[in-house]
Amino acid sequence: MSYRESLLKICTFEAEGREVFGIIEEDELVDVSSLGEAFLDTLARGPRVDVPDLEACPRYPYRYESLRLPIRPAEIWGAGVTYLRSRDARETETKSKGVYDYLYSAVRPEVFIKGSGQRAVGPGEAISVRSDSHWTVPEPELGVVLTRDCRILGYTIANDVSARDIEGENPLYLTQSKIYRNSCSIGPVVVTKDEIPDPHGLKIALRIIRRGEIAFDGATNTSRMKRTVDELLSYLRKDNEFFGWIVFMTGTGVVPPDDFALEEGDIVEIEIEKIGLLRNPVSKLRG
Repeated sequence: MSYRESLLKICTFEAEGREVFGIIEEDELVDVSSLGEAFLDTLARGPRVDVPDLEACPRYPYRYESLRLPIRPAEIWGAGVTYLRSRDARETETKSKGVYDYLYSAVRPEVFIKGSGQRAVGPGEAISVRSDSHWTVPEPELGVVLTRDCRILGYTIANDVSARDIEGENPLYLTQSKIYRNSCSIGPVVVTKDEIPDPHGLKIALRIIRRGEIAFDGATNTSRMKRTVDELLSYLRKDNEFFGWIVFMTGTGVVPPDDFALEEGDIVEIEIEKIGLLRNPVSKLRG
């Protein structure tokens, strides 16, 4: 066992025809699947912990195209209306005026379940537009990766793909807007909390490419969040229990204009400093 001053970027990647659990070290993908989940538990215990010696682990050249969903969570949760831009967009789209103004200023935040890891995709895999939606958009968010007892392992990029027209018709349709096949992407890595000791100053950029041209380009910063990560997590934990790894999405502050909707063939790129780039093509579900 040895101590590392800067801990690791956790990933899953394809090697020799199979998916393996690994980490990224400089320009190499390191297969640490033999270490199992005990390795993640070690990293989640916090700074200045011993981690296994990785010298004997198989290594492969780094290729973004090899990366897969970095960790498959048992559950994915999210927070809504944590940025002023999100409040304004939701209030504009909804037929139930005042609901999102209230949420933004209320003591209790909006916390909802997004679904399971089985509905999520990783880098390079297609995110989906519902067959009954005409106004679906990506929602770039900082994702917090948690153990089953809600200790922070690290941070990732999450895309909370949402059908704005369905939620806008009635807030009670939120789950139909949010939970469906391939409605979330996560990746490309999980960066340990030791590398990001403060998650409240990270730039988040969103680009949508259509037929080779940039159709939308926007950015925000997690410093603009109304609520802290710790505050949001306190409501997630309260009187709750979990059954495996969790990804918690902290809300979006980048919203395309009201006349913009994802189309099949679009490419969505989300970049968060210190974490990397998450890129996904868009497909349309057929019902």
